[in-house]
Amino acid sequence: MAYMARRVELRLDPGAVLPGAKSALCVGLRYAPHALEDEVSGDLWPRVARYARGLDYHEVMGERLAALGRRIEESFPGCATRWYVDTGPILERELAARAGLGAVGKNTMLLHPAHGSYFLVGEILLTLDLAPDLPLADLCGSCTRCLEACPTGALVEPYRLDSHRCLSYWTIEHRGDFPPAAEALVREGGWLFGCDVCQEVCPWNATPQPVDHPEFLPAPGQGGLRLADLLAMGRDEYVESFRGSPLKRAKLEGLRRNARALGGSAVG
Repeated sequence: MAYMARRVELRLDPGAVLPGAKSALCVGLRYAPHALEDEVSGDLWPRVARYARGLDYHEVMGERLAALGRRIEESFPGCATRWYVDTGPILERELAARAGLGAVGKNTMLLHPAHGSYFLVGEILLTLDLAPDLPLADLCGSCTRCLEACPTGALVEPYRLDSHRCLSYWTIEHRGDFPPAAEALVREGGWLFGCDVCQEVCPWNATPQPVDHPEFLPAPGQGGLRLADLLAMGRDEYVESFRGSPLKRAKLEGLRRNARALGGSAVG
């Protein structure tokens, strides 16, 4: 993830991204799980992070942020806006925490007392001078369930995650073959794409809210795909099957690699 180290000066100064920026309007979009249990087993898809089971959140939230930005500019003539959703040089989690959208938990994710952590974050930089909201107090207390449950020990201490042990990093961001140690982590973890374990065990997610947006419901026809089917899939079929899906982030080669690590075998 070398891109994280690029353009550090922009990440530290939103005014360098939008000249004259005075405020950041932070928003959350719930993708609260439709079911906390996984419906698939055996050689069906093992586990896919819940945010990735429907349409790509970049598109879903991006459309809404663009519309909101236009409405703000129309309502406040002279105001300039620029929106982001996990795509630009913005410290999104830190801005959202300062805006009171959640408190950073020991699993390094934002936690909200009413909505847990199953929500996505976006922001609009504004040249308006707005009164700030107050940040939330710590919500974790003495709880360490996420640290104890992490299948690979990636949460090495409270509020610190080692990406070299994180299943989400290896199954989504890493390009190329797995080093032997990483392949063992993926096989033992049992996730094809991402990981939700630290969210599943969090007490703030014990009573999930209903789904607000049907776009985040599982895409038709993907729930029963077998690992062998994925390994045998051609590029044209892949493009069609995963159109509009966040799983494309791993690319066909990455999904095949993940499937092999989980014990799949090529067919056909």
